[in-house]
This record gives sequence, C-alpha cells and structure tokens, in this order.
Amino acid sequence: MSRAMSFLRLTYRQKLFLLATVPLVLAVSAIAVLVAAQSRALADREIRQLETQLIEAKKRELRNYVTQARNGFYFIYGSAAPDDEDAKQQVMQILSAMIYGDEGFFFVYDYDGNNLVSPRQTGLINENVWGLEDSEGTKVVQEFIYTARAGAGYVEHLWPKPTTGQEARMITYVTSFPSWRWAVGTGVFIDDVLASVAATRAEVEARVQRTFFYIGGITLAALLLVFASGMVINVRERRLADAKLKELTQRVFDAQEEERGRVARELHDGISQILVGVKYALDITRRRISTGDPRAPETLDKGIGNLSQAIQEVRRISRDLRPGVLDDLGLGPALKTLTDDFRTRTGIQTHFDTSVFRNRLDQDAKIALYRIAQEALTNVERHAAASEVTLDLRGHRAGATLRVADNGVGLGESRSHSGIGLKNMQERMDQLGGTLRVLSSKSGTVIEAQVPLTHLLPPEGAPSQTKGHA
Repeated sequence: MSRAMSFLRLTYRQKLFLLATVPLVLAVSAIAVLVAAQSRALADREIRQLETQLIEAKKRELRNYVTQARNGFYFIYGSAAPDDEDAKQQVMQILSAMIYGDEGFFFVYDYDGNNLVSPRQTGLINENVWGLEDSEGTKVVQEFIYTARAGAGYVEHLWPKPTTGQEARMITYVTSFPSWRWAVGTGVFIDDVLASVAATRAEVEARVQRTFFYIGGITLAALLLVFASGMVINVRERRLADAKLKELTQRVFDAQEEERGRVARELHDGISQILVGVKYALDITRRRISTGDPRAPETLDKGIGNLSQAIQEVRRISRDLRPGVLDDLGLGPALKTLTDDFRTRTGIQTHFDTSVFRNRLDQDAKIALYRIAQEALTNVERHAAASEVTLDLRGHRAGATLRVADNGVGLGESRSHSGIGLKNMQERMDQLGGTLRVLSSKSGTVIEAQVPLTHLLPPEGAPSQTKGHA
C-alpha cells in the first residue's frame, strides 16, 4: 500500500506533464472515436446504397430475361389449351435452349413441385422437389411456386452453382403460366455483388484503421513535442533558478560582509578608540598616583567617563543587531527607540506615530517591518539629504502597514546606492506574502510595506496595552 502511495506522489514536473498531456490524449481519443464512427456510418450508408443499386440492376436484368423469353413463346402459350401437350413440349424445348453466360438458365416447375425444365442440372428433371431446402432452411421450390401463384416476384435463396456445385446466394425472378399451372423463372448469382460489398467494407475498415494510426502518430508526435518543450522549458527555468539562487546567495554573502564590515568599523572607530583612551587615562592615573600628583583623580574620572561611553556604544551596536525591546515590548516601542536614536545620532527631525493593536503581529512580521524601517532610515541618512522623516505604523482589516516618508532628494540620484536595500525590503515582503510600494520624486520618498492579515495574531481579549505595542 505504501509503495502504491509513493508511486502516486508525483513530482511537480510530472504533474505539469500530466496536466499538458492527459487533456490532449483524451481530446485526440474522442476525436479518433468520433471520426471512426462517422466514417463507418457514412461508408455503411454508401455500401448499402451500392449493394441496393447492384441488386436492383440484377433484378431488372432478370425481369428483362423473363419478359423476352415469355414474348418468344407467348404465341404458342396464348393459343394453346390447358391440356395441349404438344404446345407444352415446344415451350419446354425453347426454355431448355435458353441458356446464357456460364451459369444462366431458365427453369419450370409445376404447381405440385415437379421439375420440368433444368438445362444446367438435368438430374432434377421429372423429379418432385417440393421439399427442397437450401443450407439456410429456405423451402426454395415452394417459394418459387408461392411467388408464381401470386403473379410474379423475386426470391432470394442459396442454390448450387452449375460450375462448382457449391452453394451461392442467388436472386430469382419467377412468373406464372396459370393455365398450365407452371412456375417459370430464371436467376442470377449475386456472390460477385456480395464479394464486392465485402471488399468495399474491408477497404473502409482498413482506411479507418489507417486513420487511427495517423491520429496515433500525430498524437505521439504532439506528446513528444510537449515533452521536448517541457524539457527545454524545465532546463531553461532551472538555469534561471540556479542563476537567481547564485545571485541571491551572492547578495546574502554581500549583506553579511557589509554587516560584518559595519560592525568591525564601529568596533574599531568607536569602541576601540574609546578603550584606548581609557587605557591611556588609567596609565596616566597610575603614574600620577605613584608620583603623588594631585591630578590623578581628574584623569581617573576621564577614564571612567570613557568606559561608560564604551558600554553605551556596545549596547547600541547590540541593539542594532537585535533590539531586545522588539521581543520584550513589541514592534511599536522598538520603532520608537529606533527613531529616537536616529534623531539623536543624525540631527534629522524624526517623528513616529502608531495605533494600538496589542502586539498582535507575529515574530516574522515584526522582524521584517523593523528591518525595513532600519534600512529605510539608513538610506535616508546616507543618500536622501533629508531634514525630516516620518514613520507611521497602522493596523487595519487587510493587515498592517508601515509607512516611512522623507523630504529628501528622492531616488533619482541615489538609486544605484539604495538598490540592494530596496531589494532586501522587497524580498522580506515576498517571504511574508506582503507588498512593498516605493514612491519617489524630487520632493522626497515614501516607502510603504504592508503585511497581510495572516500575520496578525488573534486578539487575546485582554485590556488595551500601552500605545505603540504592535
């Protein structure tokens, strides 16, 4: 069972191939069945019409034979009495001599079933064959006599061919000499007609089968084309995916190196310099204490001040890497702290506003919006030449939106510098299923990041928390 279930677990590429091929195969199969049915129906109608026409031609031919024979001896029959044996013998002699083709002949039976004329099968002459049947059970002689007594008509039956002795299908036209109580007629074998019809049917069936083969070949070619196209597209998409993955990996490495470089610069330019100053202050203090210099407390206080500054710098770097307030109090307080530090560090007027929605954003959304705000403020500091920045965080029915607006020069002159940052913002929103809008002009830039409602946690029903917790 597990093996069957694992077999049914198709890959994405196999599902796409099935999605492309199954409708094609079903459509082609339906078309093939419909074409075959229509072809057979049309051919069957045409064959029946052909068969009917050929048999009708045979019947007309038979009737003409009988009419000509009747006209040839009607002057004898018309003037003879019912018991005129001489006239009967003359007519029988005439009919016995009227043979045509390889198998055509005239026959005469009286109403009692006695054979009077049979030039091709003389063994029947003067025999009573009232009960003669063919292999299908048809009472042939009885049918002749019944048809003659009714006036005239056609009888279809099996009869031994004079040339081969084998039964074959025959159509016989029978007429009546009522005063002599005779059934007179002639027949023609229609096995050639039936063979022609059978050959035509076989040819039609062969054409239908060829059509099936053609359709199958076209379908196979189409499937191979679909498969080949799928392979080409798959290889192309895989190459594009590999290229994008390499590009993304390289950007990740670049971002990591950039972050490491930033931390290293801050450690070197900030903390390292401060600690060096602390070391010098301590050395000077030690020397002054050893010499009894009264200025020793002054240098010691300076070193302590530098050490406090180093501690604050370490806290700032740690907060930039991962602000603890984001985990402890939420996104609102974290952004408030970020804007306050930005204002203090850069001197740019920075305003932050938010609405109360009770720390309902999940962890991924909090981190993404915080990093977007951090990246946006970094771009403002480095490239925008702005004097004022506004951050706004709102929750609404569609989710939550962070809006960062500045009055700088826009992205026209700085797009090459901020491209990586904008791409990072876009990727963070893509991972959350959100949207990122960037509106830029010469009067400033607006960045709007919206996360969907799926990243808002359900309300806990607790009393409202402090404003700004998101």
